[in-house]
Amino acid sequence: MRNLLEVELNALIETSKDNIVVTDGNGIVIRASSSCLSIYGHPAQSLIGQSVFELEKMGIFSPSVTVQVLRQGKECQLMQHTKTGRLVMASGFPVFDDEQRIFRVISFSHDLTELQQLKEKYEELQIRMLRYETEIEELREKSTHVEGIVINSESMRNVWRLIQRVARSDATVVFLGESGVGKSVLARALHNASERRSGPFIEINCGAIPESLFESELFGYEAGAFTGANRNGKPGIFELADKGTLFLDEIGEIPLAMQAKLLKVIQEKKVVRIGGIRQRSIDFRLIAATNRDLESMVKNGKLREDLYFRLNVIPIEIPPLRHRSEDICLLVHHYLKNFNEKYNLQKSFHPATLDLMTAYDWPGNVRQLENTVERLVLTVESDVIFPEHLPFSVRSVSAQPWEEENENIPLKEVLEKVERQWLKRAYERCRTTIDMAKYLGISQPSVVRKLQKYGIIEKKK
Repeated sequence: MRNLLEVELNALIETSKDNIVVTDGNGIVIRASSSCLSIYGHPAQSLIGQSVFELEKMGIFSPSVTVQVLRQGKECQLMQHTKTGRLVMASGFPVFDDEQRIFRVISFSHDLTELQQLKEKYEELQIRMLRYETEIEELREKSTHVEGIVINSESMRNVWRLIQRVARSDATVVFLGESGVGKSVLARALHNASERRSGPFIEINCGAIPESLFESELFGYEAGAFTGANRNGKPGIFELADKGTLFLDEIGEIPLAMQAKLLKVIQEKKVVRIGGIRQRSIDFRLIAATNRDLESMVKNGKLREDLYFRLNVIPIEIPPLRHRSEDICLLVHHYLKNFNEKYNLQKSFHPATLDLMTAYDWPGNVRQLENTVERLVLTVESDVIFPEHLPFSVRSVSAQPWEEENENIPLKEVLEKVERQWLKRAYERCRTTIDMAKYLGISQPSVVRKLQKYGIIEKKK
């Protein structure tokens, strides 16, 4: 019977996935698994009869979990780095006799080397993924951050894709949208994406030219055409745009009397200077822009219908800033960077300030936002721009998230509510956790951990 028990015990020790070492109450090894060789670099037979205290000093068990059990009189667990380069989790369990004295210590050593290697590879992959994600974001930003154009919202991405498609043609484009949405910037981007990019880009604001000078500005004049004229004559806007792009901003402000002449030039691509008789052939691509309702102008007799159809070949609607709040944060950072470089400053926006700016409607659109950022950069004394520095109209857009009706709420709950609200807003307005980290001013792992904490994203099991 004794031999059978011995066989069973040895079988249990050898078939266990863990390395097992058994000592007596004094720490002398009496049994050991054959896997001691691969884990600790010594065969089991060489360990039997030796003291774990001496083996620890020799660095074989480093540190020894059995020594810890004998000293503390209770089960212990620790991590070991063996001479064979293994990472081992060792657990030791005391066995007590009838007098509650330790007469055996059984230790189990589980080799975690492969798991550690997998963990390191996983962490390396995470770092790579973060690097690739950052590179992708930089490439995406380069493709949508051109000449002052900052695009994050889907509506503006659709506009940008349409501009890229129509840029290859010579079709007339009219940009529609409220004042300050960036129509002139997009018009120049359209020109630069076209085959006429090496030619001139001539921009004229039709609303800024007095009606009496409109014809001479557009058509030019010959020498002596009228009193006060340049004695050498002057080419008009149409001629200057030859082989390039003519951008007529605020096209809805063209006087009715000039509309027929403009239509003729668009159709024939020929122009005669005031006081002249010679026709000059011109080759330009027409881009127009307006913040007015051209259809209503046609109905009210303020815009010729035939001119309207000539202009309205490819209409592109630019959404106001209040309909693309996803762009606001990036626009703010874009202008902040520009003005910091221009004025040699190091200003930054507090996250709460950005939150209020994102919630504001910006009736003046991008132009108002740019002017506001420049004013704040120049007038705020501190390096950090806080909510109280904002204009009242922006500052009063909404109540602060920490303002609670119930004054008896514990501080911890209030802080957690504020943190949750900011995380939700950042999650809605940023494409990646890297963007969220920049927006909130914390690390990317902290963002992920907090998103999981508040259930904004599900924690992977």
